[in-house]
Amino acid sequence: MKVEIRESQYDPWQEACDYEKEFLRKGEHGAKSIFIGSMRDMNEGDSVASMVLEHYPEMTQKHLETIAKDALDKFDILDVFILHRVGEVFPSDPIVCVVVWSIHRGPAYDANRFIMEDLKSKAPFWKKETLTKEKDRWVEKNTPA
Repeated sequence: MKVEIRESQYDPWQEACDYEKEFLRKGEHGAKSIFIGSMRDMNEGDSVASMVLEHYPEMTQKHLETIAKDALDKFDILDVFILHRVGEVFPSDPIVCVVVWSIHRGPAYDANRFIMEDLKSKAPFWKKETLTKEKDRWVEKNTPA
């Protein structure tokens, strides 16, 4: 299991492949479920130029680790990798990457969705959007699943 919060850009596909190569035995899993969330250029009908993701490092890290451990306990999965971006992001930048490995696809899908739903609804991240109309606003709610 790995949980990382990063302030710099990353390639989610490469990160997933690198983790798998280093920590999973070749041939042990039959399924890998990957969710990549990227920044949109629109929200609530407004054009968004950028967004700043803030967090409280220790609290956020602990929460994400708890989500990953809960998924490992609840589902028949082999491993979990969570990488989340903080700082300033721009449209199309990857924000979150969640990868779950399992023997079969069902548990991989279920665990990945479980992690993402908890992350989106409970993880302590705060988002401030810069709109193209030169005003900022805090995001007050997450999009529904």
